[in-house]
Amino acid sequence: MSHDEGYGGFAPGSHPSARAVAMRHAVLPSERQVIDLVLEHAEAAIEWTAQEVAERAGVGRTTVMRACQTLGYRGYPQLRVALAAELGASQSPQRGGGAAGLAAEAEAGARAGVRAGAAPVAGSALSEISADVAEAALALGSSTGMLDERSVELAVSAIAGAQRVLVVANGLSAVVASALSMRLTAHGRHAEFIADSLAQQIAARHLSGGDACIVVSGSGANDTSLGAAAAAAAAGASVIAITSFRASALTDAASLSLVIAPSGVTFRSELEHASRVSLMLFAEALVRAVSRATGDPARSARAQTLEVISEHLEEQ
Repeated sequence: MSHDEGYGGFAPGSHPSARAVAMRHAVLPSERQVIDLVLEHAEAAIEWTAQEVAERAGVGRTTVMRACQTLGYRGYPQLRVALAAELGASQSPQRGGGAAGLAAEAEAGARAGVRAGAAPVAGSALSEISADVAEAALALGSSTGMLDERSVELAVSAIAGAQRVLVVANGLSAVVASALSMRLTAHGRHAEFIADSLAQQIAARHLSGGDACIVVSGSGANDTSLGAAAAAAAAGASVIAITSFRASALTDAASLSLVIAPSGVTFRSELEHASRVSLMLFAEALVRAVSRATGDPARSARAQTLEVISEHLEEQ
């Protein structure tokens, strides 16, 4: 068994930073102190002992142990190994540890400029945009680290085989749900998205045991979306949560939870910008997985979709 496999329910190989983001809002303040300290000084923390971490964080050694277990590790030695693996996964050996290192690498990539053109001027709007895009790209690479194979397979099978699919979301996640439903429909797996919050709950309550309700919520705490999830569960439908945090009211209510690490490199970044980029990317990939599971009907549906699109294209 590897350092993290089979302990705490996390997907094997998921990085400590991704686990920390997914669990950030559900840990005790004292545990958060430990996690923040270790991730902020990742390279140094690999060499620390559990006692040294406790002294630096101003907590007891037992708190360090609990923090490690919250992230799915048996203890601090296993967390140290995972930190080393995450740092080693970077192509740049000069990158600093933790979120600061990721941000620095993203900024360096932005200042290097686009290969096809001139390098952006430092401090310009283009430089800042390039840095933000590079930073998000780095984070997206590990966004699926919280997923486990069994949950994904079950979710794909449930969506592909459902008699009826309802996609629910509110607030910033609504655009993800809308796109997901349209993409599923275009691939032959008809899915409904209803914008009105009351109508969502009514539609969810009218589902049955052979149906699936996909609830998209970055926070996993949107009251309106939770109401629809509860209504779908009461109707006997499979409730599939797509969210950014592992411990939430939504994951408690769902039959299956697909946790996608947010694209913000830090939890603060996710709160400030509330990006749904990682959820949107996952939604696209999920549609393709469902399409592959559906087989010939999906290929036929895509051909029909392209036929409709071609009829609306004008000569250029």
